Amino acid sequence: MMAVDVILKRLEQPDEIRVLKLGKFEIVRLGGLTIGRATYQPGWCCSKHVGPDIGQERCSVEHVGMVLSGIATAAFADGRVIELTAGNLFYIPPLPHDSWVVGNEPYVSLHFIGAEKYAAK
Repeated sequence: MMAVDVILKRLEQPDEIRVLKLGKFEIVRLGGLTIGRATYQPGWCCSKHVGPDIGQERCSVEHVGMVLSGIATAAFADGRVIELTAGNLFYIPPLPHDSWVVGNEPYVSLHFIGAEKYAAK
């Protein structure tokens, strides 16, 4: 039997950090996956603080993740506004959407799908 190497990484030592206005997106590449940790400060809004830097009005990336703390929204063109709170596992389809932090506490989430494409220039 062939030995397979075990790989251990920590989000505190990411492979890449995408610095955003009022936030950051830390990326760890592991076993063929790209995992992201989003940290956004109060007042952060995707269409204002990410979109202009990548030339998009709204995000069209598919997201699968989990909210660790804080509250944010996912707002779609059809008028739906979904609130994401600590403990929620979420799936956001690859439809144009906006997002923003709700309240006065930072929002932190992990992203298991979509991290490679999110906020990439």
